[in-house]
Amino acid sequence: MCGRYALALRPSQVRAMLQDENMPVYDAPDDDGQGAPRQSYNFAPGYHGIVYRADVPDWGAGPARDALVAAERGTTDKNPKGSAGNKTKHTNTDVTKKGDQHDDTTPHYILQSMKWGLIPFWTKRNPDYGAVMKTINCRDDSLSTTGGMWSTMKARKRCFVVAQGFYEWLKPHNNPKEKIPHYIKRKDGKLMLLAGLWDCVVYDQPQQSSPNAENEDGEAGEEEEKNYTYTIITTDSNKQLKFLHDRMPVIFDPGSEEVRLWLDPNKYEWSPELQSLLKPWTGELEVYPVSKEVGKVGNNSPSFIIPVASKENKQNIANFFAAGAKAKAKKEENKDVEVKTEVKDDEGQDEKSETKMESVHELQESVDDGGMFSPSPTKKGIKRERDASPGLDSPQKGGVTPTPKKIKMEASPSATPSLSPQGISRQRQTISATKNPQRASPAKKKAKGAPPPGSQKITKFFGNSV
Repeated sequence: MCGRYALALRPSQVRAMLQDENMPVYDAPDDDGQGAPRQSYNFAPGYHGIVYRADVPDWGAGPARDALVAAERGTTDKNPKGSAGNKTKHTNTDVTKKGDQHDDTTPHYILQSMKWGLIPFWTKRNPDYGAVMKTINCRDDSLSTTGGMWSTMKARKRCFVVAQGFYEWLKPHNNPKEKIPHYIKRKDGKLMLLAGLWDCVVYDQPQQSSPNAENEDGEAGEEEEKNYTYTIITTDSNKQLKFLHDRMPVIFDPGSEEVRLWLDPNKYEWSPELQSLLKPWTGELEVYPVSKEVGKVGNNSPSFIIPVASKENKQNIANFFAAGAKAKAKKEENKDVEVKTEVKDDEGQDEKSETKMESVHELQESVDDGGMFSPSPTKKGIKRERDASPGLDSPQKGGVTPTPKKIKMEASPSATPSLSPQGISRQRQTISATKNPQRASPAKKKAKGAPPPGSQKITKFFGNSV
């Protein structure tokens, strides 16, 4: 079973990639606007995807059934009707570019936007979602038998569904309720061409005269909406995918001879040759678990096709803790660098301060202070030499030379504040909250002396003004 796949490419990108694989594209839908296919990493049934098919009428490859019947009867019909059982729903208009004509003998191939979930051409009303889900896949063994709902499509309406990869869910034996999604893609990164069938249907309109009504030839009106839908053919899983599921989509290699044979519009009858093309993929695939968020329809993210254990997956809890450990290690490394830098700066500052101190000391020693500063501790006790000036060198009476007096430098008493116990006790003495014996009340002071000129009562001021 294939119930979800990925295609996040625009039609122009798909067209370029197919042309690189020697697969011509005669026409393709626009990247944006009405009718443009959907781009999603979580492609679900009901979405409009990109289908690669032969450019044939809505009834499929080969002549119309009514034309064959008319040929057997020896008559001709200029306007062949649709297939048997659906005479009013298929037209004889070729699905090509408007205004373009090409040789009918040369097959042309187009990209077309179609809805996933095949609705047969004989359907009269738009089915509900449950009915559409039953036709999103088609088993290859159901095509080997004659008859059935696929008989017309398998002979005349074969196609390829373009995908980047598809999803499958693993059910562990120890916990069957748990489903682990896996993403499967080609190891070489090329596009996946999934074998499929397509059809076109126009639902019945209410019985009323309108421009959408059928014309006299029985053809559908121009304004009737055509609904193109498709299904994906599945087969047995190969050895690589047996652990996931017993079914897998039929995958073709772009540009191969099998692709040309499957889409050949000249082969409009089912044959064992076409049946033999439906087989498991023999190429290399890449399979890995992905985020469980892909299980919910409507979610869409590029992370859905990234392995859970990959370093690129930000939602992986192992990567979360690894990133935290890496950030912590980087922080520690930066911290070591900062500590080294600070130590270096401190050493530099010490060197500068030492150099500065030495220079000041040298300056102090080199300057003659005249005895104003206390002598250096290293020169303490050394007497000053006798001055050689004649006025001071003259001996005193009696021939005795007076010894020079030592000059002591004492600090002035006013230079340092007094720290006597009495002073400290005065500073720490507290003031009573109710009475203060040392300070007189401000009211009493005012009563003893005359008030200053600027403190007269305001009533007196207004009395003088009168």
